[in-house]
Amino acid sequence: MARAIWTGVITFGLVSVPVGLYTAVENHTVHFHQLQRGTSDRIRNRRVNERTGKEVQTEDIVKGYEAAEGEYVVIEPDELDDVAPGRSRTIDISDFVDLDEIDPVYFDRTYYIAPRGKDQTKVYGLLREALAEVGKAGIATFVMRGKQYLTALRADEKVLVLQTLHWADEVRDPVQELPEVPSARAGKGKERDMAIQLIDALDAPWEPAKYHDTYQEKVRELVRAKAEGQEITTAEEAPEATNVVDLMEVLQGSLDRARGGKGSKDGKGSKGSKGSKGSKGGKDSEGAGRTRRTKSKAASKAASKSELEELSKSELYQRAADQDIEGRSKMTRDDLIDALSRAGRRGGKKSAA
Repeated sequence: MARAIWTGVITFGLVSVPVGLYTAVENHTVHFHQLQRGTSDRIRNRRVNERTGKEVQTEDIVKGYEAAEGEYVVIEPDELDDVAPGRSRTIDISDFVDLDEIDPVYFDRTYYIAPRGKDQTKVYGLLREALAEVGKAGIATFVMRGKQYLTALRADEKVLVLQTLHWADEVRDPVQELPEVPSARAGKGKERDMAIQLIDALDAPWEPAKYHDTYQEKVRELVRAKAEGQEITTAEEAPEATNVVDLMEVLQGSLDRARGGKGSKDGKGSKGSKGSKGSKGGKDSEGAGRTRRTKSKAASKAASKSELEELSKSELYQRAADQDIEGRSKMTRDDLIDALSRAGRRGGKKSAA
């Protein structure tokens, strides 16, 4: 049975209930020791005095805040405890907010909350049922191990769950932090519609047991293979970035594969779904791609300039590729329209002759 890592009381209004805090998840990461290469000698980390080079015991270590270069304000551990807010060990709920209003970026770690004793289960259960009924989370702060946490207390199926949250000033503004942010125009047109169709085709219920850490499995296989002297299989290279001019074709191939995977009996998709490196859906998708290109070629010859103006740049580029128009990779959208119009007129003259 798990042990409580923190004990205290939850308060909301004048109501309070003694509780214990328990970790909700466990780490299955494969852990390694550090060894000196060519030996079985373990490497140890030690706390060493930078000036004397001598090891320092834990009880002789204090915290120091550098006020100026080489000048420190020394703080003892018990001094931090004395100024810690909420020394009465309370999770004091100040507000109740709609759970779906909390952006997931704020969530950090998850803990289970349990009542401390059978005589506390009624008040505990009352709070859980009330939160479940209204779909809200109680926002509170509490102190654990010398640190104050902002938290959201919510109802799970049978228990209360406490999730620590990042403070507002800890969450970075993506517009300021990221080098590139897409414009509003990136999410419009036929490409957007096809992307939505692809999402719909891959729609599935949330089943957490369906997913597992394949990297850790590979690490364990690596350890076992080396221990047994077996050959080590390297992983496949990551796929290359999709060329924007091929986006419609790649989206269509992805959509065909997703729909094929949903409809197959074994759930693995069509034979061409895996494909080789650089493939966009295997033989079936390639055949479908050739059919689409043939239709596109025929349609582009008959299309008027006004019809061409309704197509996206990627569709125009595909038609230009079908007709082997030279210099198409450097053309703007207007250049592609003019080139296709000229090609269509030439094709029309040849047919009349």
